[in-house]
Amino acid sequence: MSDFSANIVETLLEIVIVLLIFSALAGFGTYLERKILGFFQKRIGPNYVGPYGLLQVLADGIKLFTKEDIIPQNAIKPIFIIAPSIAAITAFIAMAPIPFFPEFELFGYTIRPIIADINVGILFVLAVGSCGIYAPLLGGLSSGNKWSLLGGARAALQFLSFEVITFLSLLAPLMLVGSLSLIDINSYQQGGMLDWLIFKQPLAFGLFIVAAYVELNRTPFDLLEHEAELTAGFASEYSGLKWGMFFIGEYANMFATAFILSLI
Repeated sequence: MSDFSANIVETLLEIVIVLLIFSALAGFGTYLERKILGFFQKRIGPNYVGPYGLLQVLADGIKLFTKEDIIPQNAIKPIFIIAPSIAAITAFIAMAPIPFFPEFELFGYTIRPIIADINVGILFVLAVGSCGIYAPLLGGLSSGNKWSLLGGARAALQFLSFEVITFLSLLAPLMLVGSLSLIDINSYQQGGMLDWLIFKQPLAFGLFIVAAYVELNRTPFDLLEHEAELTAGFASEYSGLKWGMFFIGEYANMFATAFILSLI
């Protein structure tokens, strides 16, 4: 097999592994979140399906795949169908330039656990992640539901506002490193704890993590689907697998952001 063919096979395998692992982690993340929230609220959380409720993730997956897929009569159907795909696709594409592990050898072959080593890695992640705004926005606008419309409008306002903070907070560490490559950013900090960018730019770190919470739609910044006011916000009319794709995208974004945060 030529080097070119080997690189294609390796890249395809890396893509499949990332999709499978982070899709599974997204499901397991919902289990952990429900357990922790149950502990906060003096409840047990999932505990019936399997030991400690661990098989609840599998049960939820089966339910999402088999649940009736309802499209509202007044919805703009093509856009209504495409919106959940955008949420999942942008989240997974943003993982392409992230180095998950150092290089290692397997059966004499060097494995690089990164899908695409591009010299503008962080810019690519931010650009693709920014496209995720179209998922709640288009989902809310196309649903034919006033709560969804309000959720979509909040999405545009919230994401656009904090995208500015995200970009500006990254300028300071990037100016120190002098590169947009995530591998270069990681290598810059290899000298020890005193070289970590969090100690050199603590204010930028604080701003970035707050902006990340907002863009990930996590409490207390969950204005897109604030159940107390908007039922389920932009996702009010979604059910089954389409609803699940929104949340696979949300949790995949959380993992991608966690990797970016730890690298920078």
